[in-house]
Formats: sequence, C-alpha cells, structure tokens
Amino acid sequence: MINQLPFLLALLSAALFGLSTPASKLLLEPLSPFQLAGMLYLGAAIGVVPWLIKTRVLFFPWQLSRRNRLYLLGAIANGGILGPVFLLLGLKLASAASASLWLNLELVATAILGYCLFKDHLGRIGWLGVGGCFLAASLLSWGEGSAGIRAGLLVALGCICWGFDNHLTALIDGIPPAQSTFWKGIVAGCINLTIGMVLTPLTATPTVIGWSLVVGILAYGLSIVLYITSAQDLGATRSQLIFACAPFFGVVFSAIALQEQITFI
Repeated sequence: MINQLPFLLALLSAALFGLSTPASKLLLEPLSPFQLAGMLYLGAAIGVVPWLIKTRVLFFPWQLSRRNRLYLLGAIANGGILGPVFLLLGLKLASAASASLWLNLELVATAILGYCLFKDHLGRIGWLGVGGCFLAASLLSWGEGSAGIRAGLLVALGCICWGFDNHLTALIDGIPPAQSTFWKGIVAGCINLTIGMVLTPLTATPTVIGWSLVVGILAYGLSIVLYITSAQDLGATRSQLIFACAPFFGVVFSAIALQEQITFI
C-alpha cells in the first residue's frame, strides 16, 4: 500500500503558505509592511522550533565557516528582510489573489539567477515554463492598470530577493534548512519589526499581533517543516511540484475570506 502521508504533508505545506497572502492583506490594515514582515518572520522562527527539538542540535551562525556565514547573511538580507517587505508593499496596492499568482515569479527569478550567476542548467521545457510564468504575471499586472503594474513590480522585486535566497540557502552546507529558517526568522524579524516601529508607531492590538505571529508560525514556519518532512520521502522534485500549488490556494482563500472576484484576462 502506497504511503499517502508525505503527499498530504506537501499539499498541506502548500495550503498553509498560500494562506499567507490573503491573511497578510487583512493584517496590513492595522500594521505597516515592515511591522507585519517582522512579526511574520518571528512567527516563522517559532514555527520551526518543533523541528529543532526533534533534531536536538542547534548550530549557531558563528560556528559556521566564513563562506557559510556570508551565504547565511545574504539569505537573511534577501529572503528575510527585503523579500517580504517588497511583497507586502505590493500587496497594499493590489488584490490578494493577484499577489498570490505573482508569487510564481519566484520560479522565474530563481531560474534566471541560477543560469546567469550560479551556473545552473535548465532544459528547453523548463525555459518554456519560466516564460509562461513571466507572460502570465505580465498580463495580470497589465490587467489591473497602473496600480497593478506598480504592485506587480514590487512583488517581482520580492521574488528576485527570494530567488537569491533560494540559491544562497542551497549553498549553505554547514546548517540544516530548518535551522537557517530559524535564524532568518529571528534576525530578519527583529530588524524589520524595529524599523517598522521607528518609522510608524505600533498601534495594533494584542489580538492583531497574536494573529500575525500565528500566520507566521503556520505559513512561514510549519509550512517549511512540513515541506522538508515530505521531501525526505517524496524527493525534492516531487515535493516542489506539489508545493507549486501554493499560489492557487492563495487565490481560493482570497475569494473565500476576502470575497475577491476572480476574473480571467
């Protein structure tokens, strides 16, 4: 009998990550992009704690080699600090459903950066897929007018940052992925939250702050743990194919929770 649990874990991981965009759209009303980005990533750090407890090993950044420390620093700066802020700035200008679909540009950015800077190879079919994602995102931005174009560019910048993050994280060989997520969450979360509180007074209620952390725990922390767990059984490629459903979960959640109208260009 085929074990369906790894497949279900990968699907749940995608659903949790897809939930983050419509949930963030709601939380951006009482919180600034910097404040929310900080809380989401602090939540991510909390979310991977069960994985750390399971492994019973915690690597500290200063224990890594100089090269790995630089890779981790770059991953934190791009994936933890800049990426989420660009996404949330774009999300303020567009619908959550559109922003969810624009997140497919992370695949485009990762592929192009891999080819140009990290010596990755992608076949003809792979490039056709990348081109299709880029064309779809461009049409979606154009369909929302000038505000949509600005929002799409901001989300695209976030995806470029996450593209760098993907490659830099893959190059780190002295620390497990869950632990790099933990340090990324702690450091980037504190930095963005501090910047947000300096720029804008924190007026959100404890309930809003609590929900922000919960979204971070589920969408950026637990989602990563579930993905890693499923990949250990399914393999990275099959797990990534399932996780690619995340933007479409985001569209569905946006339609249900935010009553956003889904249209086709």
